[in-house]
Amino acid sequence: MPNVEARIRVGSKHFEILVDLDEALKLKDGKGDIMAALQMPNIYSDLKKGMVAGKEDLEKAFGTSDVYEVAKQIILKGEVLKPQEYRDAEKEKLFKQLVNLIVANSVDNTGKPFTEERIRTALREVHYNLENKPADKQLVNAVKKLKEVIPISLSTKKFKVRVPAAYVGQSYGLLKDFKESEDWQSNGDLEAVLNIPPGMVVEFFDKLNSLTHGSVLSEEIKEE
Repeated sequence: MPNVEARIRVGSKHFEILVDLDEALKLKDGKGDIMAALQMPNIYSDLKKGMVAGKEDLEKAFGTSDVYEVAKQIILKGEVLKPQEYRDAEKEKLFKQLVNLIVANSVDNTGKPFTEERIRTALREVHYNLENKPADKQLVNAVKKLKEVIPISLSTKKFKVRVPAAYVGQSYGLLKDFKESEDWQSNGDLEAVLNIPPGMVVEFFDKLNSLTHGSVLSEEIKEE
């Protein structure tokens, strides 16, 4: 991966470092190593001019002048600049994920699935604005937009879940995207009816069980 700039502004001061893009992004995901990410053991006030930041400025801004600790904070809290080709590749990867998700979870007005190419073409026809969030978070809105040009609807499975009161706060954000109805119990538990695309069922319940430590109760509601 190329070496790129990572930067942050703290108050009126700018701090910049040179990092390996791949290692810096790993670090942002909690998997990387700052020793591998940082390509030059200096913190700069202006990287291009080679102006090194002063120790007092580092102490004031970061609470330490340790180069690697400061660099880690810059990567985690600041901005890692990505080359245009990298951003383009990320966008194409996300677009493909969204297309595949739509193909796996939607049907036309005769109940038949769409081809990948038809969904790609339709997304371009409606000028779908790809958002900077996971494909599964865009599925519902993308299908709504596609209805402008093709007879498409989401294929879903219906489930009833009961989430213990202690875990409702952590899990509600996950539930709301698929929620048909909700029923709050006197003890604070939440019962909800959900409509989940078939291709997302396993991932959805993996996430829900993780958030609730396996305490959620669920059952599939079979349509008559």
